[in-house]
Amino acid sequence: MDPKGAVADMEPQDKWLTIEELSGYLKMSRSKLYQLAQKGELPGSKIGTQWRFDRDEIDDWMKSLRQTTTRKASANNG
Repeated sequence: MDPKGAVADMEPQDKWLTIEELSGYLKMSRSKLYQLAQKGELPGSKIGTQWRFDRDEIDDWMKSLRQTTTRKASANNG
């Protein structure tokens, strides 16, 4: 399935995202997302061989990355 199609098929209330949907949602490659999930750097749950990602947790994770990046930039400029 094309990642763009996966995003288009998502319902606004979809809480759990597949790797395909997450790839389209974050505009990141599936391989990078798998790497992050397997290292425990990306919040997700593995059910058998399938990964599922909570949209709210992903949004919080992205916000935390932005805050970390902002703090690093401030420290480097100060």
